[in-house]
Amino acid sequence: MSLHEYLASQQLAVEDHPFYALIMAAMRQADTDNCEKLKLAWPHVWEELEGRYHAPGGRLEGEA
Repeated sequence: MSLHEYLASQQLAVEDHPFYALIMAAMRQADTDNCEKLKLAWPHVWEELEGRYHAPGGRLEGEA
């Protein structure tokens, strides 16, 4: 890790993003190995991210 990443984490914390939004963003940006680790740690988040990614406008079936 680097100072840049640490400072970026401070900014993200100040902006008060929801926890699972940060996990989804990490999954989007992760390399293959880290993505696999994130999937294992939060499989339900991965399933939702993948479902919304393939859904029109990110809306799952039944959402207005």
